[in-house]
Amino acid sequence: MPDRSNAVRVRISGKVQGVGFRMWTRNEAVRLGLTGWVRNQEDGAVVALLAGPDTAISTMIERFSRGPAGSSVTGVETDAVELETSPTDFSITG
Repeated sequence: MPDRSNAVRVRISGKVQGVGFRMWTRNEAVRLGLTGWVRNQEDGAVVALLAGPDTAISTMIERFSRGPAGSSVTGVETDAVELETSPTDFSITG
């Protein structure tokens, strides 16, 4: 049975800006076959939209809790989202 595709918005807080978090996120997401985007927030958090198979999304959320070298993640919050159309790639925005 094929893995279901879904989408989630993830908010990652802690020391996640100025440490290459967005580039790391894009690289990890592409490796997992996810599409979506990642961007910095004015309050110091990073927000990502992940679209793809449930197992890949779950794996990425687990990776967010560790983050790249130099980061210090203190929170990972997720919200399921309904997409009209799925993104076709994974981009760094904002």
